[in-house]
Amino acid sequence: MGCEAKRCGVQFNPPSIVLVYIHTDTKKIRKRIIPIRNFSKYSDCSMAAERLKNHPRHRGYLDQVPLSQLEKLHIILRDHMQGLSLENSLASFQLDPDEDLNKLDDEELARKKGQMDTLFERNRKRKDDPDFVYDLEVEFDKSKQEKCSWDEESDEGF
Repeated sequence: MGCEAKRCGVQFNPPSIVLVYIHTDTKKIRKRIIPIRNFSKYSDCSMAAERLKNHPRHRGYLDQVPLSQLEKLHIILRDHMQGLSLENSLASFQLDPDEDLNKLDDEELARKKGQMDTLFERNRKRKDDPDFVYDLEVEFDKSKQEKCSWDEESDEGF
């Protein structure tokens, strides 16, 4: 039996993961609701997502769903159990350049770093890209540079 995952979402009551997929043999669109058991507002989302992805009953359906997406759905579900709204929970996944990452706990920091890695890989230019330039030199406007006290006292010999 083969299936091709199309969409994956979360259902709050009862706590479940909803998977919309196409059955490859019959080409029919199906929906599978996977209940999330033994999950509380104190649960580890990465462990719960990994446990669900490796569950023998759901493994065939969740093969094409990335573990990071399952982890994100578990975080949304946990935030809902803690009383956060869906908008607040989704806002926590947005990267804020002014956010102080030193104040985050280890789990939150790892999630933000994972998002930054994904964004970097998406924007990265590779050798085989059509708009790749090997030795790109960019001139910056000197008038927009800020003055610093140590710049004025710098030694010209260096």
